[in-house]
Amino acid sequence: MDRISLHGHELCYVDAGSGAPIVFVHGLMSSSSTWSAQVDRLAGNHRVIAPDLYGHGDSAKPAGDYSLSAHAASLRDMFDALGIADATVVGHSLGGGIALQMAYLFPDRVNALVLVSSGGLGRELNPLLRAATLPGSELVLPLVASRWVHGVGDTALNVWSKLGLPAISPSSDEAWRTLPTLADADARRAFLATSRSVIDVHGQTVSAQNRLSGFASRPSMLIWGKRDRMIPASHVETARRELPDTRVEMFDRSGHFPHLDEPDRFAMVLADFMTQPPAGPSTPLPPAPATDPGGSPTWPAVAATVPLPQGKSPQ
Repeated sequence: MDRISLHGHELCYVDAGSGAPIVFVHGLMSSSSTWSAQVDRLAGNHRVIAPDLYGHGDSAKPAGDYSLSAHAASLRDMFDALGIADATVVGHSLGGGIALQMAYLFPDRVNALVLVSSGGLGRELNPLLRAATLPGSELVLPLVASRWVHGVGDTALNVWSKLGLPAISPSSDEAWRTLPTLADADARRAFLATSRSVIDVHGQTVSAQNRLSGFASRPSMLIWGKRDRMIPASHVETARRELPDTRVEMFDRSGHFPHLDEPDRFAMVLADFMTQPPAGPSTPLPPAPATDPGGSPTWPAVAATVPLPQGKSPQ
């Protein structure tokens, strides 16, 4: 894994292959390792970059801003540091929201969008993620992520396997595998700051709805697992109404991580998508109000230029 320093904070990333660049952006609690199978499959024809977002994986976890805008600005700065003029940006879950935000704030850097089980397309969200934003979750998460709880769970999974019961899906395994990362205080603080910037007890608070038509000038694709229990596949229709020309790929056997549940098909679909001609120069979207008429937060319009400034994490 390679490392660079952006504004005094270390960012770790995978950089493999050569050719037209693809940048993979992982989701909440995840890391660049979730894309390993795709890096292996696609690096033969493309330059593939997969960062650990700040607050995740091996990257720094400073106190500061973990909003979509800050993450998008960090990616823009990573592009500059690595000499990437523009790229196809593939975002999963939270990473989909970050990819949308990057296209919104820095349209000349994103020539195509691939949204995988993406955030930012509707209010609905799994209750477990909503509960993680409640007051007091700081006290509960260390217990849930403790080594003892995980050990009990691993034992139960081993018994499950020995009994010959149906195998746990890669999507479920990934969610379980990443849970212990929250035992680390810095990772837990970053998780809470990130999740609370986009989620509340009612669901997702940041939405690209009614803004998606501004992305129509570049190729786009939606990939979703029909068995997704985190973000419902019905959100595909939200995007389809505003992006009627977008390509939609529904993975019947996949959950929230279609790139893990059906990696060969995912790589094939993405490679085929990459054969499309690149988009021409994009027109920046007009500024959006900070809230909708009902007072709910809407798609951010403020471009963050310095990611993750030192200071208190948002509560």
